[in-house]
Amino acid sequence: MFEKFTRSARDVVKGAISHSGRAGATAVTEEHLLLSLLDAEGTTASSALASLGVDRRREALAGALREARQRGGISRADAEALAGFGIDVDEVVARVEATHGRGALAADRTTKRWRPAGHRPFTPEAKAVLERSLKAALARGDRHIGDEHILLALAAHPGVVADVLAEYGADQAEVERVLGNGGPGRAKAS
Repeated sequence: MFEKFTRSARDVVKGAISHSGRAGATAVTEEHLLLSLLDAEGTTASSALASLGVDRRREALAGALREARQRGGISRADAEALAGFGIDVDEVVARVEATHGRGALAADRTTKRWRPAGHRPFTPEAKAVLERSLKAALARGDRHIGDEHILLALAAHPGVVADVLAEYGADQAEVERVLGNGGPGRAKAS
């Protein structure tokens, strides 16, 4: 499948690996893919994010991802929903951190195994994003997988990354709108 990736999509994957390494994570996550997309310039996805104003709020978006990680992957929307049931997520996090230390819920829970130097595996969720990017490309009639397809895959799948994107104005419908309705030749190969 990787041979179908455009240069910009390959750069997103490489950037995600770098983000993972800088964060000290043992695996590449959906969050790392999004952060790498936000770093890109002059690509179809970066143009879409810019037209939605997400590029100007990169630091706030990255902060929202950090907060969700600290809460063990619970987005603000999830926390608000739980508050409706009388569950104060901030209080739960505070109690867990009081017992187990700051960032206890954000801890990288991936099994530590020997890996070749420089090898950073992808989480099942991150792999699923890449698989969904292929489906997004096929649905749009494209013969390649571009960074725009990775963005579509991130925005379309429920979870923290999609919730944070939606919180900043880049939900699935808006991403699809700025990228066009799809169809052959819609997305540019980069």
